[in-house]
Amino acid sequence: MSRFMLAYIDRPSPVHALSGAVKFIVFLLWSVLGMVSYDTRVMLCLCILGFLLFKFSGIKLRDISFIFKMLFLFMFLNLAGIYLFAPEQGVAIYHTRHVLARGIGRYTLTAEQLFYEFNVFLKYLSLIPAAIMLIVTTSPSEFAASLNRIGVPYTIAYAVSIALRYIPDVQRDYEAISQSQQARGVELSRKTTWIKRLTGAARILLPLIFSSLNRIDVVSHAMELRSFGKYPKRTWYSYRPFTKADGAVAAAALLLFILGFWVTFRNGSRFYNPFTG
Repeated sequence: MSRFMLAYIDRPSPVHALSGAVKFIVFLLWSVLGMVSYDTRVMLCLCILGFLLFKFSGIKLRDISFIFKMLFLFMFLNLAGIYLFAPEQGVAIYHTRHVLARGIGRYTLTAEQLFYEFNVFLKYLSLIPAAIMLIVTTSPSEFAASLNRIGVPYTIAYAVSIALRYIPDVQRDYEAISQSQQARGVELSRKTTWIKRLTGAARILLPLIFSSLNRIDVVSHAMELRSFGKYPKRTWYSYRPFTKADGAVAAAALLLFILGFWVTFRNGSRFYNPFTG
């Protein structure tokens, strides 16, 4: 599989053996806890558990190295933007001020701001492995069947399945359009300036949008011609029954969710504050 692709990777691992619905439930609980909590201890635990589960999944970092690089670039830009537009956000949250370095105007480096941005970094780092694992360890067809099994209407489950299938298709279209543009003389390599590369990448966007819209139109017409959605129920070819391991993982995720919420809000705030002792 290309390192540029974010799609299902079939590997013999305990994570792959879990039901798609259970993985989705775990991901929802994990995401809610990760987004709500600003407790450093909770987010560190989520980071460690996330990367341990990623190791157990059998997915190699080289399989998705490009995706990780793009995500880390986004994280860096986001952290830089936070300091650019709100350099005193940490001070406002933790209600103390420990100056580490004097800057120009309001751009003074404080321990509170560094700690706040470190927590934001941990927040992203705790969510990324869970999101990637859900995509690369779950077959779209089996995922849709599992969702329908737990009560999600099959029309919605099938839409989720199609969305997961479209991720690698859109990536392939992007690569094909990029190669076509480069064949026409549009420079996208590292030999040119980043401004020219950004302008060249923008030229790929419009063809990519039209290509995606055309694929959506073809699939929607094909489904309509086959009377998709006419009957209240349907059968599934790719279905994986729930096992004891699925129940154990769901129970552990729920326990982690409850424990994480308790640790986060037991002091009346979702921010862990080490500056007040």
